[in-house]
Amino acid sequence: MLVRRLAALYSGLWLYGFSMAVMIRAGLGLDPWDVFHQGVAAHVPLSFGAVTAVTGVVVLLLWIPLRQKPGLGTISNVIVIGLSVDAGLWLLPDWDSILTRAGAMLLAVVLNAVATVLYIGAGMGPGPRDGLMTGLVRRTGWSVRSIRTSIEVTVLAVGFLLGGSVGIGTLVYAFGIGPLIQLMVPLVDRYLPGFHDHRREPVPETPLATA
Repeated sequence: MLVRRLAALYSGLWLYGFSMAVMIRAGLGLDPWDVFHQGVAAHVPLSFGAVTAVTGVVVLLLWIPLRQKPGLGTISNVIVIGLSVDAGLWLLPDWDSILTRAGAMLLAVVLNAVATVLYIGAGMGPGPRDGLMTGLVRRTGWSVRSIRTSIEVTVLAVGFLLGGSVGIGTLVYAFGIGPLIQLMVPLVDRYLPGFHDHRREPVPETPLATA
């Protein structure tokens, strides 16, 4: 079981980063956290993956007053996704055709859903951003929906002001990722324990982007 969980964790995290790279190359808009990462990357001498990792570390520091405890999946999230997205951006070309870009954007959302199901299914600790949200829910007593929306609207607005890409892909991700994850959960539910654990605690209807 442990080998299976580790395989799901690291394949999910790597695929998550790669799906982010596909979404960036599609150039039709990113999910809220990646809008923020892209906006910051435009103003600092760091790669997109490095900005993603540094942001994860900063968010982890916010766990301290919330008394959240990281797991293997939490630390791995910070490292693996940053490496994967940079590798994906290095491997993938820019696409000129709008049909190719639209197809890539849709594929990226599907890959992201698969990655999310594998990573959460492994049940080895939440990502920094998910942990921030659940910690705030526990400490403030506010609803998951209110905390999640507040965080995502904030990072989306800041990222947009910094020059991050907002477009049709942002909407497709926002409305498509939840149903896709819900559709895929039964495929791994009997093999991985993560969703069993999540049923016993408050979690978002869909995981935050860049978990």
